[in-house]
Amino acid sequence: MVRITADLIWKSPHFFNAIRERELDLRGNKIAVIENIGATEDQFDTIDLSDNEIVKLENFPHLNRLGTLLLNNNRITRINPDLREFLPKLHTLILTNNRLTNLVEIDPLASLPKLQFLSLLDNNITKKPNYRLYVIHKLKSLRVLDFRKVKQKVCVQILGLLI
Repeated sequence: MVRITADLIWKSPHFFNAIRERELDLRGNKIAVIENIGATEDQFDTIDLSDNEIVKLENFPHLNRLGTLLLNNNRITRINPDLREFLPKLHTLILTNNRLTNLVEIDPLASLPKLQFLSLLDNNITKKPNYRLYVIHKLKSLRVLDFRKVKQKVCVQILGLLI
């Protein structure tokens, strides 16, 4: 198990990605816990924590700049309900291939006012009845779910279920 340290952060690749955002690449380090991310000094638009062993989406300091968080291929089962406090500008969250199983586990994401792009593919949650409708209903600002556009037709379906 590798711990996130200031040394790891500054020795890891950081670059301008394809959309000209500053990205920190912490992929594949066997990281189990999100910690010491404050050592980034809020200098990154994107942080890639894919291919690690993270179980909980928590322990973030206030990162006003961070807009994209990539966490595919981890072991995430829980999401901190206070994410909005620490990640106010988060607009893209990729949680593909994690261990989310119950619909209520994504409820904390509703606190993220700018969240527009979300992927939950390859989580057991996606097999639940009305999964897509539930997520769209809970996350009002969402524009793309699982790489599929949220369409007005789906919003009408949700309204029909609520009436």
